Amino acid sequence: MSIEKIRNLSKEELLVKQRNLKEELFKLNLQRYGGRVEKPHMFSIIRKDLARIKSILREQELKEKKQA
Repeated sequence: MSIEKIRNLSKEELLVKQRNLKEELFKLNLQRYGGRVEKPHMFSIIRKDLARIKSILREQELKEKKQA
């Protein structure tokens, strides 16, 4: 997911997306420990998307603090 698309999401949508990505990462880890991962490239994609979402959430949090 591109950073532009992430920036256009609301805080609630970002939190939902973050939760979904964490669940997907958990399922991939279960597959890894089970010995069979169909899409190993998804680990890095999901981790990067999670990092982008966390960065945007933090930016929004700092912006809110600055305005208050």
